[in-house]
Amino acid sequence: MAWKVTTPPTEEPITLTEAKLHLRVDHADDDALITSQIKTAREYCEDFQNRAFITQTIKLTLDEFPDVICVPRPPLISVTSIKYIDVNGQQQTLNSSVYKVDTESEPARIVPAYNQCWPGLRGDINSVEVIYQAGYGGAAAVPGKVISAMKLLLTHLYENREPVNIGNIVTELPMSVKSLLSLDRSGMV
Repeated sequence: MAWKVTTPPTEEPITLTEAKLHLRVDHADDDALITSQIKTAREYCEDFQNRAFITQTIKLTLDEFPDVICVPRPPLISVTSIKYIDVNGQQQTLNSSVYKVDTESEPARIVPAYNQCWPGLRGDINSVEVIYQAGYGGAAAVPGKVISAMKLLLTHLYENREPVNIGNIVTELPMSVKSLLSLDRSGMV
């Protein structure tokens, strides 16, 4: 199983204005840096939680149809298509009447519909392709603890631009980034 984001989010959970307010920055000199660090903070937090925050399109590839397709990077919004390489080596699109999508479970699941079964495959690697949208929706729908964690991480990235901290005693605070993100971490990578 492999997945990749094919259409990234069109916005970030934190705006540049919100980030600058949090960082107490009142000049435009670092706008490009802060914008880049906002994206880095989101990507780190998404990877740590194994979740998608803002609506994005993801392609999941599988070598075969398992009994149940568990969809990584919750929350699942919708399944766009399921394609597969048939026994003749031709890519086909599976009719949505052949499968059911369970968005109540997390991670979401896709199973054959009643009285249906998965079609036969040629047996090549990456024979099955699931295209879907995942995320909470827009920036306003991202949970508050995720925003708080992103802001903590953003502060760290902005204030510590070197890979080594010399001459300071460093201790992670109890309610830091990982603590906040661990509360809703998905078990699926």
